[in-house]
Amino acid sequence: MIILGVLLLLAGWLTGISLLYTVGAIVLIVGVVFFILGNVGRPVGGRKVWF
Repeated sequence: MIILGVLLLLAGWLTGISLLYTVGAIVLIVGVVFFILGNVGRPVGGRKVWF
């Protein structure tokens, strides 16, 4: 999710499409939150590890 968020951010920034930029930022933030929660050892959505 982090890589997808960065790609959407870049695509939105390069093309000037604000919707891609916004969605990319949201996906990036969610990916980072899942990554942090997974590293702390807290299960997210019933799963211990997100691949």
